[in-house]
Amino acid sequence: MHLIRIALASLANRRFTALLTVFAIALSVCLLLAVERVRSEARASFASTISGTDLIVGARSGSVNLLLYSVFRIGNATNNIRWDSFEALAKHPQVKWAIPLSLGDSHRGYRVMGTDVGYFAHYHYGRGQSLQLAEGKPFADLFEVVLGAEVAEALGYRLGERIVLAHGVSTISLTQHDDKPFTVAGILARTGTPVDRTLHISLAGMEALHVDWQNGMPARGAGKVSAEQARALGLQPKAITAVLLGLKSKIATFAVQREVNEYRSEPLLAILPGVALQELWSLMGVAEKALFVVSLFVVLTGLIGMLTAILTSLNERRREMAILRSVGARPWHIASLLVLEALALALAGVLLGLILLYLGIAASQGYVQAHHGLYLPLAVPSGYEWTLLGAILAAALLMGSVPAWRAYRQSLADGLSIRL
Repeated sequence: MHLIRIALASLANRRFTALLTVFAIALSVCLLLAVERVRSEARASFASTISGTDLIVGARSGSVNLLLYSVFRIGNATNNIRWDSFEALAKHPQVKWAIPLSLGDSHRGYRVMGTDVGYFAHYHYGRGQSLQLAEGKPFADLFEVVLGAEVAEALGYRLGERIVLAHGVSTISLTQHDDKPFTVAGILARTGTPVDRTLHISLAGMEALHVDWQNGMPARGAGKVSAEQARALGLQPKAITAVLLGLKSKIATFAVQREVNEYRSEPLLAILPGVALQELWSLMGVAEKALFVVSLFVVLTGLIGMLTAILTSLNERRREMAILRSVGARPWHIASLLVLEALALALAGVLLGLILLYLGIAASQGYVQAHHGLYLPLAVPSGYEWTLLGAILAAALLMGSVPAWRAYRQSLADGLSIRL
């Protein structure tokens, strides 16, 4: 207890340096724990980008590629699925619901997706959360569109506005469907998923955009079909990009997957979203680990700063140590004093780091969840986080042993006579 009081008094005597050291350690600890929480929550959020869907079906390619274009709207399908194949899947006795997806067009860099109203009822994300409309209603007319939250916010669209879609997925497109404008019927609440960056139209609306196209180019003159003429055509797609399937029984998932993969009419691929998401996340694991390693080096930098501060003060404190020796302190008392100081600095840094972490989470929790789909809980540190904090304190003790050893050696040699 005497050594602890002496160590704290010594730190109080050098309070400015000690406070700077504590603050440096606190920032590094806060960064380490923040990175770890964001990393774990990002993994959980990524894994729940789509939930409640048992199978995703597309043209035969690769599972990651199918996941990227059907869920994340990245890239393009190698081929389409015939409409009669979709109807066969939807009528399968084990299929509870089937959502068709059709991709291909865009609007100012955002992807346009054709689907049906079942998408708004059955598509789930996160921990089983369903899509909610912040404003308006799902599309009912041929030329109505429902916007994702990010699209509406970034482009400043409101209900009732008319927008023109473009052919292709480029940010700048030379081919506009300006003869068939769409009206904003609804705006979805923010989800923190690719849904926020998508414009949703009906499958018939997607067909109407291209009803008069030939060989990848719009018709001219007499062959051109107006928006009013398109309404009377009773449009139905000949092909779609992918299908989301919900099954009546989870037990049947692998059996249905095998049936789809062995489908004779055309080459199809059925994937389990959770498995494909884990496969995709494993490809990103290098960046995840690199971020964690960087935060570890920041903590190491803070501890080295503590070591430097203690070592720098040793020569200034040799008289203090000599006086302690003169009143009966042994060399190991002097060494223990330095170790306790290092431990006190590290412990104070860890506690302040935790305080900064929770203040940061409390201040940014709502914003991060709303804009990035990450829920950062105000929870006590997990077992792994306690392990990290224990490792930081152990590293501080190890580093504190370096000046402690030097002080031990000097206290044996100096006595009351100090050689500078």
